[in-house]
Amino acid sequence: MDLFNKHGFNPRGDLGQNFLIDINIIEFIVEEAELTADDVVLEVGSGTGGMTTFMGVAAGHVVSVEYDENMYGLAKAQTANFDNITLMNQDALKTKNLIAPEVIAEVQKQLDAKPGRRLKMVANLPYNIATPLISNLVATDLPWEKIVVTIQLELAERMASSPGVSKYGSLAAWLQAQAKVKIIKRMPPTIFWPRPKVDSAVVKISPLPQKREQIVDRVFYQDFVRRVFQHRRKHMRSVVCGMYRKQTPKSTIDECFAAEGIVPEIRAEELEVAQLVSLSNSLKNAILPTK
Repeated sequence: MDLFNKHGFNPRGDLGQNFLIDINIIEFIVEEAELTADDVVLEVGSGTGGMTTFMGVAAGHVVSVEYDENMYGLAKAQTANFDNITLMNQDALKTKNLIAPEVIAEVQKQLDAKPGRRLKMVANLPYNIATPLISNLVATDLPWEKIVVTIQLELAERMASSPGVSKYGSLAAWLQAQAKVKIIKRMPPTIFWPRPKVDSAVVKISPLPQKREQIVDRVFYQDFVRRVFQHRRKHMRSVVCGMYRKQTPKSTIDECFAAEGIVPEIRAEELEVAQLVSLSNSLKNAILPTK
């Protein structure tokens, strides 16, 4: 706060800025990331550069992205003595469905700099971009090995939810189809400045390559779960028939349901992630077979 007063800056609510002011939590997050000299870290939301410097000590390289020009200036001063930290003053997202190509290129450059480097995303994420950023990173072909981030508790619960729970939806189905999602710490508003109106959490996401490989087409699967959960309480058969009415007859949809042992009357919110993957694979092969 004193630093902000000194420079005449104010946190920007429009950017979801809530700064983590508890040093113990910062240390906890970095410890959970288990950083080594082989790691390239992607941080989004450099803030004043406090966590950035912690990670710069342990990691091979840190690529830190900050949209706010004022915060970028503070972080640049804080990290001036580190030659293994790259600060980028830009939006981390090109669109809500795509990470900025410049960020991807810089991360790839650092991964290629030395053999055996691994990617981890570690950050106190701005609340307003947490969902697209995590979803889009998982969607890339970057060799990420761990995500340890602070996000809203409600979002963390959505990511870790299961069938029959009200928070279960397309986000859980997308992430859990290819990764393990675990809430490792819940946090009150008091450890942030300014204080948010909601509780937060540290979530750890670890890739599960064997599960990911079971998805025939990840682009198709992501679109599939997004659309079926828009009608989560309607019967799946009618929803899916409507989704693909221009591509295939209802009889083909029925064959896919039958092949996967899924009753037509079931709802999306009742299906396990593995069932959604299997049904998606059947539909993809029936509707858009690989040439």
